Amino acid sequence: MSENKDPHVAQVAQGVKFVYDFTEGNKDLKDLLGGKGANLAEMTNLGLPVPPGFTITTEACKVYLDSGEEPAALRDEVSAHLDALEQKMGKRLGQADDPLLVSVRSGAKFSMPGMMDTVLNIGLSDKSVQGLAKQAGDDRFAWDSYRRLIQMFGKTVLGVDGDLFEDALEAAKAAKKVTVDTDLEAGDLKKLVTKFKKIVKAEAGREFPQDPREQMDLAIKAVFDSWNGDRAKLYRRQERIPHDLGTAVNVCSMVFGNLGPDSGTGVAFTRDPASGHQGVYGDYLQNAQGEDVVAGIRNTVPLAELERIDKKSYDQLMRIMETLETHYKDLCDIEFTIERGQLWMLQTRVGKRTAGAAFRIATQLVDQGLITEAEALQRVTGAQLAQLMFPRFDEDAKVEQLGRGIAASPGAAVGKAVFDSYTAIKWSRSGEKVILIRRETNPDDLDGMIAAEGILTSRGGKTSHAAVVARGMGKTCVCGAEDLEVDTKRRRLTVNGTVVEEGDVVSIDGSTGKVYLGEVPVVPSPVVEYFEGRMHAGADDADELVQAVHRIMAFADGKRRLRVRANADNAEDALRARRFGAQGIGLCRTEHMFLGERREMVEKLILADTDAEREDALKELLPLQKADFVELFEAMDGLPVTVRLLDPPLHEFLPDITELSVRVALAESRKDHNENDLRLLQAVHRLHEQNPMLGLRGVRLGLVIPGLFTMQVRAIAEAAAERRGAKGDPRAEIMIPLVGTVQELEIVREEADQVIAEVEAATGTDLKLAIGTMIELPRAAVTAGQIAEAAEFFSFGTNDLTQTVWGFSRDDVEASFFTAYLEKGIFGVSPFETIDRDGVGALVRGAVEAGRATRPGIKLGVCGEHGGDPESVHFFHEVGLDYVSCSPFRIPVARLEAGRAASQAQGSDHR
Repeated sequence: MSENKDPHVAQVAQGVKFVYDFTEGNKDLKDLLGGKGANLAEMTNLGLPVPPGFTITTEACKVYLDSGEEPAALRDEVSAHLDALEQKMGKRLGQADDPLLVSVRSGAKFSMPGMMDTVLNIGLSDKSVQGLAKQAGDDRFAWDSYRRLIQMFGKTVLGVDGDLFEDALEAAKAAKKVTVDTDLEAGDLKKLVTKFKKIVKAEAGREFPQDPREQMDLAIKAVFDSWNGDRAKLYRRQERIPHDLGTAVNVCSMVFGNLGPDSGTGVAFTRDPASGHQGVYGDYLQNAQGEDVVAGIRNTVPLAELERIDKKSYDQLMRIMETLETHYKDLCDIEFTIERGQLWMLQTRVGKRTAGAAFRIATQLVDQGLITEAEALQRVTGAQLAQLMFPRFDEDAKVEQLGRGIAASPGAAVGKAVFDSYTAIKWSRSGEKVILIRRETNPDDLDGMIAAEGILTSRGGKTSHAAVVARGMGKTCVCGAEDLEVDTKRRRLTVNGTVVEEGDVVSIDGSTGKVYLGEVPVVPSPVVEYFEGRMHAGADDADELVQAVHRIMAFADGKRRLRVRANADNAEDALRARRFGAQGIGLCRTEHMFLGERREMVEKLILADTDAEREDALKELLPLQKADFVELFEAMDGLPVTVRLLDPPLHEFLPDITELSVRVALAESRKDHNENDLRLLQAVHRLHEQNPMLGLRGVRLGLVIPGLFTMQVRAIAEAAAERRGAKGDPRAEIMIPLVGTVQELEIVREEADQVIAEVEAATGTDLKLAIGTMIELPRAAVTAGQIAEAAEFFSFGTNDLTQTVWGFSRDDVEASFFTAYLEKGIFGVSPFETIDRDGVGALVRGAVEAGRATRPGIKLGVCGEHGGDPESVHFFHEVGLDYVSCSPFRIPVARLEAGRAASQAQGSDHR
């Protein structure tokens, strides 16, 4: 146990309320009661039929996680609430002749599928099972409930391998020659209970507990422990959920869906979570309990079938669904049970949805007057928009369809078939794209689902574990493809005589549910076609999703303060960026203009021994550079174009030292001397660096090779003047890279100003070229106040700033130890993907403040790829940058997130 306990936890442990009745909470207490408990309380407050119960708070969990012990006051509080529950129900927990039974469920602030499985029927024992049978008038029901308790409790609380119970259940069905568990009779289930208890004794080293209160206390403790289970930590890392929130525990009186054909359990959505369309969506399973629906062990019927099965309950459910959607003003995901014709609500939450559904629902709710445009912006994310921009399958392609299931989570996924999570992870890490194929998934498959391109199951529906988790992660998923016979032991699936072995390529379409053999070609998504201007949102036949995206983007553009530019190096990319909504170029990397045939010209420059040779090499490069800039300025006419002067590690322009040495040695052995190769080898030796990323590059290169930067500045200035002469409106900005001290910038700036003045005089043009620098070294950030004296703008190069702050070589560490750092929780996400707010972000914030203190009108932007990362865009809005710049494909994402950031800031100001 830790000696250094959190003072907050110690304070909480003294005289704080740890348990709330369902009648005491509300939906705004998610931090304290978790999402499930807060919403159970809210439904109770709305007068909906919720079985009585109580919630143990997240604060109790935090004390337990910190100290290893439950709060001293918790047991007495639980006892008091249990007493009240027993009085309300008129029976005691586990009472022999008429037992009160309860379920124990986890419920964190954020929905975490698979964190802790529910334990149902707590309170059953060898004695009370007889009382339950008598009260229900149904021996089969009682023994079925008891075997379920031992199975769930054994696996979830005592850590017994769940397959042992499943194998015993399968053996019982085989002995009876039946295929579904509902065909087992009371005697069969009684034998199964005996078998299950033996499994518990053998595997857990103890008898199954007969004391009902011990069962409940152990289940509560297991919920607390599950917060730090491997599955939970993996899911939190994946979804970027903080690790210190803790989980609440919900203790709810049992209602039974396994009492016969007039009972059942189901999951419902107030709208289709896959498409967003209004209607009756969900799954129902007669004579079933709790987890049966999502576990996919029996195929469900569509929720609409409930109208035929039990019209009274169906009509009541429809009214409740309308009440909840209007109350929560969003798509609601509902779990319910029908006990002999009586409807009970077990859970509601704002439902997970696909990216397409998110955009459609947001605009639908605006049209219905339930939410504002600003609220609609908060209902979608840049990550969801990015999903909608991925390609889809070509409908005109020749395909071999294997089967069809339920379209659970859209997208086009292609990969090699794998039949377990371990293989999915292993192959994925080797660079293979895989499709995880299972009969049904369970929480243990989570890491394999993350590694896979898509998930395919032969069982389950839109509310199965596979479907819910895949939608939450934005993974393509097809569920319930009943025609496919999945054999995980032999690692194959069979359908109509066709066998798909592990490693064979399959394609799955999460939008239609179709499954294909082999690789199906893909075509651009309609959303990309819209951004490209090839599809118009206002057309009569416009795609419904495109219309929703168009409206949300209009909301975002109307709200955002940050401008969005593109990282583009040629006219083609620049034009595409402009179509995608770019408001300029924030980074033109001129080193990309020196590749291919021009590389030899750079070699000549490096090999030049005299000023004359150097001048000749520069003269050869000048017209080529100028032509590049003319095209670029024309493509971005009227918009700013920030041109970064040459910034490659020098080795990128020189041959590999080993390859060149071999070439020279072979030539010498043949007495076939090549003077140029010899000079080149000498230059490579002279300029060879152990760590070129921290060597002769950027401003250093411009200072060491006379005339290099001035040639580029002249090309920019002459290109701008030519465009002015052609009645264009070039707005060039010259960026000096890798500056570490103001003196470097002053020297380069002085030379640049002189060249610009010469071009202005020669052409009679006032060019108004701004000169600034890239802040990509910690020293530049720390001395930004000084550097701003010589810079008209800063652009933060967060890629290199992250490398130099962390001491990471991105190309090396991502392949070597980043996976371990992510798995150990050192990173929640790679600092190259989302900006490290505490380290790199602190330097950016300080540089912004210092730069503006020196030069109040300084223009500030970011041109690292963080400029297109949703979370990072919010940070850049907060610190007050003027623009972000990113690759053309990510421009719509940055536009959307810039609007969301501004809208969130306004919302918090109003509050």
